[in-house]
Amino acid sequence: MATRVIIVRHGQSTYNAKKIIQGRCDESILTESGIADAQKVAQALQGIKIDGFYCSPLQRAKKTAEIIHSHLENPPELNPTNQLMEVDLPLWEKQTKQEVAEKHPDDYGMWKQQPHQFKMVLEDGTEHYPVLSLYQQAKEFWAKIIPQYAGKTLLITAHNGINRCLIMTAVGIPPEKYHSVQQSNCCINILNFSGDFGEGVQIESLNQTSHLGVPLPSYRNPHQGPRLLLVRHGETQWNKESRFQGIRDIPLNENGKAQGRKAGEFLKDAPLDFAVSSSMSRPKETAEIILEHHPEVSLETTPELIEICHGLWEGKLESEIEADFPGLLQEWKDAPETVQMPEGENLQQVWDRAVAAWHKIATTYSNSESPRTGIVVAHDAINKVIVCYLLGLKPENFWNIKQGNGAVTVIDYPQGAIGQPVLQAINITTHLSGGVLDNTAAGAL
Repeated sequence: MATRVIIVRHGQSTYNAKKIIQGRCDESILTESGIADAQKVAQALQGIKIDGFYCSPLQRAKKTAEIIHSHLENPPELNPTNQLMEVDLPLWEKQTKQEVAEKHPDDYGMWKQQPHQFKMVLEDGTEHYPVLSLYQQAKEFWAKIIPQYAGKTLLITAHNGINRCLIMTAVGIPPEKYHSVQQSNCCINILNFSGDFGEGVQIESLNQTSHLGVPLPSYRNPHQGPRLLLVRHGETQWNKESRFQGIRDIPLNENGKAQGRKAGEFLKDAPLDFAVSSSMSRPKETAEIILEHHPEVSLETTPELIEICHGLWEGKLESEIEADFPGLLQEWKDAPETVQMPEGENLQQVWDRAVAAWHKIATTYSNSESPRTGIVVAHDAINKVIVCYLLGLKPENFWNIKQGNGAVTVIDYPQGAIGQPVLQAINITTHLSGGVLDNTAAGAL
C-alpha cells in the first residue's frame, strides 16, 4: 500500500503581500486572506485520515498548520521541525524582489536562470548555495520520516522553496528545475510513495488551488509566452475494463463524455485562443466537448500526439498479455524505458515524437504580441512523457506522473518557447470528483 503525502504551502503572509523576500526571517505573519485560505485547506481535507502532521517552525507556516489542525477530525500531534524551514537567503531577506534585482542584477539573474549554481558569499567568507542546501535538507527529511509512515497518510505544511525541493527530491527532478515547479499560497500537492525514499514516487497532483476558489493558478509575471492546458481524454470502455487500447481508435463511453463536459465547465472561463488534439477520436471528442464553451476556437489535430502503439498488446487485458508474453508486462511496470512493444513502439519513440509536437505547439503560439492560452488534448502516455520532459526527467520516470481521464495540467512559458516552462499545476481532477484526490479509474493506457 502506498504512503500518501499531502504537502501544503502556508497562507499569504504580510511579506508575500508586499513581495518581500522572507527566507528564514520570522517577522512575517499571515494576512486575513492567508488565515481564510488555511481554513479552506482544512475544509478540503475533511474525510481524509491524517496519520502524521509536520510543519515548519516559522510562524507563517506553523500558524497555517495550527489552523488546519484545529479543523481536522481526530488529528495527530502537530510536529514542527527545522527540516521544513524555508530556503536560507540571508543577504536578501527583508528586501523586495525588485530591490534585489536592481542592487544585484548578476546574482539575481543567476538565481532565476541557474538556481542550482547560485551562491551567496557570507560575511565570514563562507560560500552558501541556497538551493543545493535546501535540496539536501529535503532529502534528509524524507529519509528520516517516510519509513515511519509506511502505508499511511502524512500531512506537511511548509514553504514555497522547501515544498519544491520535497517534490523534486521525491521524484528525482534535478535542482536546476527549481523555478519550474510552482507553489501558490495554501496550495495542495499529493505524492504517493511506493516504498521508502529512493523508491518509486508518483506525483498525483501539483499545486491544486480549486479549493481556494481559483480553478487555475494565476499567470507568472511578466508573462510573454503561451499558457498550455494539457488535458487527458475522457474515459473509454477499454479504460474502464483495463484493456490496452494504444492506437486502437476507441471512442469515449458515457462516463468519458461526462468527464469531457466537466472539463469543459471547469475551463469555460479560461480565455482560450487555440486548441490542438491528437487525431484519434477519444481526445478529439473530448476537445470538441470542451470547445462547446468556446465556439470561436477551431480545433487542430495532429497524428504526432496519438497514443503509444502497444502492438500485439492492444485489445488485451493484463492477464492475457502475461499469458502471451510472460514477464514483459512486469518489465513495463518496473523499467518502462527498456520495453519494446511487440510489433509496436518503445517509450523513446513516443518521447521523441511527443516532445517534438509539444515544441512545435509552444513555438507556434509564442509568436504573438500578447500571451495566448490553448488546450492540448492527448493521451495518458503522451501526457506523461511531456510532463516528464518539462520537469527534466527521463523515460525511466514515466510512472512518476499521474494523468487521470479528464485531468488538466497547466504549463506556462513566461519567456516564450525559448525560455524555461513553469509547471503551474499537474493533474487537476477536482472538477471530476469534487475532492482533492484523483479518483479516476486507473485503467490501461
